[in-house]
Amino acid sequence: MKKLLAIGEALIDMIPSNTGRIMDVEGFQPKVGGAPLNVCGAYTALGGESAMITMLGKDAFGEKIIKEMQRFHIHTEYIKQTNAANTSLAFVALDEHANREFSFYRNMGADMLLSEKDIEESWFEDCYGLHFCSVSLGDFPMKKAHNRALELAKRKNLLVSFDPNVRLPLFDDHEYLRRTIHEYMHFADILKISDEEVSFIFGSDHIEEHVQYIFDSGVKLLIYTAGKDGAAAYTKYNTAYVDGIEVKAVDTTGAGDGFIGCLLYHLSKDDIHASDLDGLSEHQLKSYLDMCNKFCSISVTKEGAIASYPSR
Repeated sequence: MKKLLAIGEALIDMIPSNTGRIMDVEGFQPKVGGAPLNVCGAYTALGGESAMITMLGKDAFGEKIIKEMQRFHIHTEYIKQTNAANTSLAFVALDEHANREFSFYRNMGADMLLSEKDIEESWFEDCYGLHFCSVSLGDFPMKKAHNRALELAKRKNLLVSFDPNVRLPLFDDHEYLRRTIHEYMHFADILKISDEEVSFIFGSDHIEEHVQYIFDSGVKLLIYTAGKDGAAAYTKYNTAYVDGIEVKAVDTTGAGDGFIGCLLYHLSKDDIHASDLDGLSEHQLKSYLDMCNKFCSISVTKEGAIASYPSR
């Protein structure tokens, strides 16, 4: 199997010791996270090889992230560090259903300072794919780093996966975020969207109304996740659905990242590339959804993101 690359934020998720609003939480436990890094974690947990492209602060939290990545066998050689900003923190609050509320300490975060000059072409040799999200597409250097990475990924014929992973508190201008997501969809071979994001991105809650627009933008495989209500996969020619799996959720942090990481692992294992996505049968799509659904149903029964992912 070839290596998966991911670019974007690597940060510390501060997981609460009790349920309730952030102001009511008595303590937090630091866990390594950040959506692109979580995807690497899922891909690697299942037996793949992955590498994260980001920038961390030269601080204790940055060192913790590197140490944890090494423990989970995620490549760290493409990580830069800086004294100009601290490693980003995301404080998480959980309600009685394990649904999340975020408060970010990331202005400026070290990850936002990665520049296009930091991206090296050699990183993209003999790799399977590149995954990215929208959190790092604000008006700061990391956006240009994404542009360079996407240019190289396309040049090297890597499969490109995009999960908008909408985090509205990180953007003062929500219309900017919406426009940016639509703009960057054109780079994606795979687009993964959750039920909570459809209305913000497209203006209505019904994903089926937007499938053709998504395909017209160049996307070949659309993955739609709805938590306990299941998931769906769409290509131009086939559609598949799976029901959710009933579990007692403890923490849903990183569940969606685990889903796409699991999918990318199995696509890579089966040697499925961007040019093959249109040809996936309904049976194949359902099989991939089933595996990803089961993976996530296990991860949400444990705290944290990468630490909660089951191994093969």
